Amino acid sequence: MAELPIIDLSSPDRFDTANSIEQACIEHGFFYLVNHGVDEQLVKMVFEQSSSFFSLPIEAKIKLARNNHRGYTPLYAEKLDPNLSTKGDSKESFYIGPLADDLNRWPLEELLSNSRTTPDFLFWKIRSAGTKLLSLIAMSLKLDEDFFEKLGALNEPYAFIRLLRYPGDLDSSSEEIYGASAHSDYGMITLLMTDGVTGLQVCREKSEQPLVWEDVPSMTGRVLLGIRFNIGDMMERWTNCLFRSTLHRVLPPRQERYSVAFFLDPSKDCIVGCLESCCSEACPPRFPPMKSTDYLEERLRLAYGL
Repeated sequence: MAELPIIDLSSPDRFDTANSIEQACIEHGFFYLVNHGVDEQLVKMVFEQSSSFFSLPIEAKIKLARNNHRGYTPLYAEKLDPNLSTKGDSKESFYIGPLADDLNRWPLEELLSNSRTTPDFLFWKIRSAGTKLLSLIAMSLKLDEDFFEKLGALNEPYAFIRLLRYPGDLDSSSEEIYGASAHSDYGMITLLMTDGVTGLQVCREKSEQPLVWEDVPSMTGRVLLGIRFNIGDMMERWTNCLFRSTLHRVLPPRQERYSVAFFLDPSKDCIVGCLESCCSEACPPRFPPMKSTDYLEERLRLAYGL
């Protein structure tokens, strides 16, 4: 069972918090956030609306099929581990992208009342928590706390909410199927809220064989006692592998499992190159600079087999 660190975003000692984040990102890549400013009742409403949407007939959901990284993806449409020979991951999802570009594919109001307002509120609340966290991450890397803002990463960040439903046991075939197959997240940072149903596993040493998987327990009690945070591959590249993107997967749950993921990634034209504080003559950059959108599009192409 994985013992994940807990980071309090309301702590007045920002330097101490930054040091704790540095240790957590180096040793785990995953940790819990508490006192993050995201209202529990708001997230509860989003879970309720998520359940209502996924309960719709497939004919209604498929009309909102994913386009421009917005909208609905059905069961088995995505395979996060492209090396698997299985048909895909046993989950369905609904993407909500940046609100300003008006590309979101909202469920019709007659299908899902107040469907637009509630995710909007959650989007801004959790983006605020993510931005605050990034300032602490910058401090943990011995950078100015507004480093990512000055770099332009947050001018028009590539930010998405993803509503997820894992339906539980679907069949009894011998085929190895996961709720989400083994992967590390592609981007900068991820914030995750769950309904308390277990199933998430992490592998801290992704370069070693055999892989050792640890169960991640839910923080018991109130649904928003803790939001799970994890580093993405893009942040690993930025930090020259000082901060680790952790391999993780979701086992097929015995019962329905819902989660809400928020991906906060840099603006499309932001160049992701090794940070000066993370390289030296003895530890030169491991990755060439790359435009954020080019990296993300390639990873998404592989996941959806495009």
